[in-house]
Amino acid sequence: MLTRKQRDLLLYINERMRGGDIAPSFDEMKEALGLKSKSGIHRLISGLVERGYLERLPNRARALNIIKLPEISDTIAPSSAPPSPLPDLAMFVQIPLLGKIAAGTPIEAIRHEEDRLDLPSHMIGKGEHYALRIDGDSMIKAGIHNGDTVIIKRCETVNNGDIAVALVDDSEVTLKRFYKENGHIILKPENDDYQGQEFEAGRVQVQGRLVSLVRVY
Repeated sequence: MLTRKQRDLLLYINERMRGGDIAPSFDEMKEALGLKSKSGIHRLISGLVERGYLERLPNRARALNIIKLPEISDTIAPSSAPPSPLPDLAMFVQIPLLGKIAAGTPIEAIRHEEDRLDLPSHMIGKGEHYALRIDGDSMIKAGIHNGDTVIIKRCETVNNGDIAVALVDDSEVTLKRFYKENGHIILKPENDDYQGQEFEAGRVQVQGRLVSLVRVY
């Protein structure tokens, strides 16, 4: 069970860390949540650590790691505090979870919805999105591990170098870096143990572009 302030702080830290690995300072957290002292931030962080949402990493400044984000079904404890100054961070959306996708050898094309995933709206932006679970380690150098959940924006075209969901020969789907050169499509892994694959352009259909990732420890 999280208080509204705990949830708002967790989502604020997640938003700030999306572009790097350094958490905001306690002063920044205090200002963002409208608190009067940093001691309140200490208490909120301790509560998030106790509940398994955050962990402190030793021997590093601002050493926080997000373990999980709150689900819509999480119970928010009543609070006498004023309304959150971060209302946009408290909004959630549901997207379909379509099953597994290979980050290694391509697997059978995904054709059915397994479940739905609740995400903060700021993680995905505009457009239609869906989620896939990673099976394999060929994208590990891009920070995508076996068992991760990737968030995909549905689209039919991507730029060279984007990480894309590619459907090959209408039967196999995979997640790779996408390159188009001289009428051919190259699907490149991010693992030195794997070789890139080259196809005639007509054999490959783009089904989406990677926009975010969720990892559960």
